Amino acid sequence: MVGVWTIAGTLTPVPAIDRLDLVADPVAAALRSMTDADRLAVTAIDASLADTAEFCAHYGVPLSASANCVVVAGKRGDAVRYAACVVLATTRADVNGVVRKRLDARKASFAPMDEAVSLSGMEYGGITPVGLPADWPVLLSPEVAAAPELIIGGGVRGSKLLVPGDVLAKLPGAEVVEGLAR
Repeated sequence: MVGVWTIAGTLTPVPAIDRLDLVADPVAAALRSMTDADRLAVTAIDASLADTAEFCAHYGVPLSASANCVVVAGKRGDAVRYAACVVLATTRADVNGVVRKRLDARKASFAPMDEAVSLSGMEYGGITPVGLPADWPVLLSPEVAAAPELIIGGGVRGSKLLVPGDVLAKLPGAEVVEGLAR
């Protein structure tokens, strides 16, 4: 069951499974099928404050408790492979080194916004590892997987999920990757 969130600042988290209307459709579908769904909370936010730094400053959430999910496209010849990378907001994903090698790609870069949005079914600025396409690896930095509580996107700019890192590590396709975050 959702307990006390020490990182919530001025937010009012509620059990995510009780407010599926606050998240993107793929996120809601994933939450319905998760055995740990009762360990996640959701909160509505002002969508204009969804960007991490503004969000943390406005709601009193520690930047060190926020994790960002970025979609990376790796290309080798005509083949394109996608992955989600989840790192603490105080770090950056090593896209051109660790992620490129993991995707066995000649070139890796952040996926174009329209591709990330259409393939994930989520809003840009709200993309979250919960509910991503099943064939995408979800690469987690060890710091994310070990965090007792994190705030991540809700699939839309108007919400955030609160989640323990170990729940993210159990997502379909999740892998903890040493050196992912710099």
